[in-house]
Amino acid sequence: GRGVIPSTECSVGEVLDMGYVVAGDTVTATVKVQNTSSLTLPFSVQLESLSPTRDRDRQKIPSFLTSSVQRTEIVGTQNYNGFSVFSVSPTEGKIEAGMSQDFVVTFSPDHESLYYSDHLKVLLFGKQTAHEMQLKGAARAHPMFVEGGVPLDVPVESLAVTSPVAPQEAPEGGPREAVRSLLLLLEYEEGSAEPARAEITVGAMQSPLLAAKKAVEFSLDGGAELQRAGIALRGAEGALERGELQRIGVSWLPPADLQ
Repeated sequence: GRGVIPSTECSVGEVLDMGYVVAGDTVTATVKVQNTSSLTLPFSVQLESLSPTRDRDRQKIPSFLTSSVQRTEIVGTQNYNGFSVFSVSPTEGKIEAGMSQDFVVTFSPDHESLYYSDHLKVLLFGKQTAHEMQLKGAARAHPMFVEGGVPLDVPVESLAVTSPVAPQEAPEGGPREAVRSLLLLLEYEEGSAEPARAEITVGAMQSPLLAAKKAVEFSLDGGAELQRAGIALRGAEGALERGELQRIGVSWLPPADLQ
């Protein structure tokens, strides 16, 4: 007889980030696994969110209370509608020697959250882990998102549907929109000629659910007030095409009379 080692190569590393998606929309990504060995490999796919022991494994203190490092649970936010946030197809089959198999990963969030996540395993012969990766994604109701700064929330969410926090009345009696806060930390070393710097990112999403406008416009207010405090913005307004990102630089050089 002859002993051979089953070997495969995967097109994705440890993390598959699906990015920002409009809540209620669906996006897909393809993961390719190639059989580089000389034998046929039977495979199966497992998602951590569908694990039969998941309820038992969750009977512990959440990691955000016990660890300041980990920001994302292995299985994050779940859909309100009861359907899986992430799904994979196909779930089992065989990869012939020298051939490859495409796995289609679908991300379908039904409400806003930054903490959609899951864990995907590709098993050979029903027991040998060939590849594993973390699946991540975020959803917003608005076609534009802003990110950066210090996290102000916890990465675990109740599945109870709650009303938006701190609603703000829109002009002319329009719809109310939740106000979200970002915390930027600017640490200036006294006597330094170099200002303290931070950055936020603004992005426009692509979605078939949205009207195909040419660009999404944005601007940052408070220019004069910020200048008096020694804060300068780089790229404080602009227009983004769908799928485009823009970084906004924030620098702070405190004036001599500032306490």
